Parts: sequence; C-alpha cells; structure tokens
Amino acid sequence: MKTIVVFGATGNLGAYITMDLKKHGYNVIAVGHRKSDNGFFADNGIEYVSLDINDRNSFDKLPQSGVFGVAHFAGELPSRYSYCPGKLLESIILGTYNVLDYMVKSGAEKIIFPQTPFDLYKYHNTEMAIEADMPRTFPLTGDHSVYTIAKNAAVDLIEHYAATYGISWYVFRFFTIYEYHPNPYHFNHFKWQKMPYRVLMDKAMRSEPIEIWGDPSRRKEILYVKDFTQCVRKAFESDAQGGIYNVGGKETVSLEEQIRGIVDVFSPTGHKSSISYRPDMPNSLEAHLDMSKTKRELGYEPQFSYIEAMKDLYNEMKTEPFAQLWGKGADYVKQYPNEE
Repeated sequence: MKTIVVFGATGNLGAYITMDLKKHGYNVIAVGHRKSDNGFFADNGIEYVSLDINDRNSFDKLPQSGVFGVAHFAGELPSRYSYCPGKLLESIILGTYNVLDYMVKSGAEKIIFPQTPFDLYKYHNTEMAIEADMPRTFPLTGDHSVYTIAKNAAVDLIEHYAATYGISWYVFRFFTIYEYHPNPYHFNHFKWQKMPYRVLMDKAMRSEPIEIWGDPSRRKEILYVKDFTQCVRKAFESDAQGGIYNVGGKETVSLEEQIRGIVDVFSPTGHKSSISYRPDMPNSLEAHLDMSKTKRELGYEPQFSYIEAMKDLYNEMKTEPFAQLWGKGADYVKQYPNEE
C-alpha cells in the first residue's frame, strides 16, 4: 500500500483529497496546521499530524522513509484570511521549500501542487482557451498580486527540485472549485463577504428573485470538487514526469445556464425563484481552459455535468459529511448573522 502525505488536509480541498485517496486504497497521512481535527481523520482510519510547514523541525513528526507522494495544499489564501503579504510569501514559498526538502529526505517520488489561474490573468475575459504552458506572469495590483508572485516562486522551486532529484511534479491550475463547505464567506478584494455562488443558492432556497447581470452568454469553467479529486488521483497513478496542467469541469457553463441550474436544483418545487436580466450591470468572469494536456498525459475525464454537480453539492449541504471537522452551516450563520 502506497503512502501519501496530504498537507493542508483540514482545508476545503485537502479534506476531500484525503478522503478520496483513502477510499481508493492509499495509506494517507493527513497533515494540518490545526492542533485538533476533532477526531475526524482517526474515525476514518487516517492518521492526523499537526505541524507548521514554516517550521522545518516539525517535519520530524512525519515518516522519514517509505513515502510515495505528497499532495501539498497547505499555505495562506487571500480568500480565507485577512490580507497579510508576509504570511502569503512565508507559507507558500518557505513552506513549499520545506515540503520539498522533506520529500528528498523521505524518498517521496511525486508532488501535486495547486497553482492560481492569476498567473495567466491576461487571458481572462477572452474567448481564448488558456493553454497549460503559456508564459506565466502576475497581476501588478490587487489582492492576488503577492499571492501569484508567491505561487509562481513555489512552482519554480518545485521544477528545480524535480530536475535535481528526479521528482515527478504535477502543478494544477484551476478556477473556482465548487464544493460544499459550511463557511460560505471569503475575502474578495480585501472585503469579507459571502461567496457569490452561495448567495445565489441561498436566494434560490428562499425562492427570492435573482438577477442575471451583464451578458448572460459569457461562459466559464465549472469544476466540481469530486472531479478535482479524481484528477489528483490520476496524477498519482500516472507515469508522466509531470508539468503544469489545467483542470476544469466536464463543460463550460454560461452565466444564464449557471443561474437557471441553481434555481432548478435549489428552489423548492412550485416556488422557483423568478429570474430577470440586468444588462446594465458588470459582466461576470469569462474563462476557458485547454485541458488537452491533462487528458492526454493523466487520463483525466471529468464525470460531473454542471447539474449533476449542483445536485451532489446540495446533497452534501444537507448531509454535511465533514461536520466533525469543519462544523455545520448553522454554526457560521450564528457567527455572521448579518453578512451577505
């Protein structure tokens, strides 16, 4: 049985990745910054280790040999924490360096790492299919500027270690991953607010009117978390040496299709939200990823249509499979009762 260490295992993506790898027969070690996971991983037959990726000595808690691969999803996010550029640089660059150094010491062969799509921000809001290996850059201003600088540096470190030590590296670029987390809030342009798609879902569940802003035909990637975990698994199974890979969903979805799908799934039968158009309002993001390299080298094939993803997300919203780890939706409503 191959051993995989998942850094950031208590986070939005890390928890799903950990559970999926365990389900498919891997020996998984879940690593998080939290002191306690509330016994969640132990109850699922998974060892949990609390450590700080900025502290090299804390890696002594982990196995020093026999590790097959690492899923490195730890580090600060501009969307989850109040803006602190120093923490972004430290946790992403230094943290990645420490993870790579641990890989060399433990003999790990593979690393999977998430890249921000803002490294190719110049191609957002165009009809161009963004290719995996286009030259990377970064936005000069905004809340994702330093974050993208740090992510690019981390990718450069990974590529250096891959060339030096023969590590297989898989850097995944993706837009928003749709999933259920009980906390629907995040920072956007330095402001704390509810995530837009969660606002739409809440309105639909309350049968409230919903507006479609701007051009309703603009399309974007809709990636569901359970397709993403499949891609992570495919990378660990792959013989490819690695590189940068675009990860998207089964289909691109127009803004109108997105909103009508949310109303169809989340609004009560017989009391559907009404939909109106506001062409005078700003347009939504338009973005499309070229996944040909990902499909060719990793064998990735998304399984969830947009509607199937929304139905599965709604089911998880009701069943809350990670409540022991993250809490329940009601906990965050009590914490932020007047936020929208």
